[in-house]
Amino acid sequence: MKKSDIKKLLDEKFEEFNQPGFIEDDPICIPHSFTKKQDIEITAFWAATLAWGQRKTIIKSCQNLVKMMDGAPHDFILNHSENDLKSFLNFKHRTFNDIDALYFIEFFKNHYQNHESLEHAFFVEEKPKPENVGNYLIHFHNQFFALPDYPHRTRKHVATPERKSACKRINMFLRWMVRNDKNSVDFGIWKTITPNQLVCPLDIHVERVARKLGLLKRKQTDWLAAVELTQNLKKFDQNDPVKYDFALFGLGLQGF
Repeated sequence: MKKSDIKKLLDEKFEEFNQPGFIEDDPICIPHSFTKKQDIEITAFWAATLAWGQRKTIIKSCQNLVKMMDGAPHDFILNHSENDLKSFLNFKHRTFNDIDALYFIEFFKNHYQNHESLEHAFFVEEKPKPENVGNYLIHFHNQFFALPDYPHRTRKHVATPERKSACKRINMFLRWMVRNDKNSVDFGIWKTITPNQLVCPLDIHVERVARKLGLLKRKQTDWLAAVELTQNLKKFDQNDPVKYDFALFGLGLQGF
């Protein structure tokens, strides 16, 4: 396909899938159940972290977590007792288990006792401003595992470019927090990171369609592949390349 035809296709599919109707069947429906900024951040991070497998199963697991937090995640994180944590001992979603869940709660508590927003854990002042969020993800990973008693097994659930990961789930979380447009699927509640710094989440649907369209040549599915795809998407929209995640993912669902 010619570049102009690819752009036309992606623009059409972005408009088709970037609609409020997309929310109900996607893990992003979990944070959309809340209006308080911190509740949105906590549930969005958890929903993105658990986002592998069937979407219905992901949503159900997230709903269970919200229920365990009494439907008020931020308040629960700051004010829970040891006894309140007992229900998490039976939690499991694929390889994410109670050990991981309890450490997430510990990290969140430590962070929100000192900061208003989870955004503080990602952003680090750099001049000139970095082209993409790679260093922010490395900084966040170091912040997340800065507590002295973190379980080593939990590291596999929080990706970092330092391990050459494509960081699909955390890039998706950042898309939710940073992007903002009239259709309000993404939240756009963070302002220190800009949409043109985002890196496209590289899941199996996005990867397959991107390769078919010639937007991704790198053989490995790693951080450099995610950056390569994003650089090619910038040729279609320099300021908001990751909006095409909707298009690539949607085309993948449609069997393109």
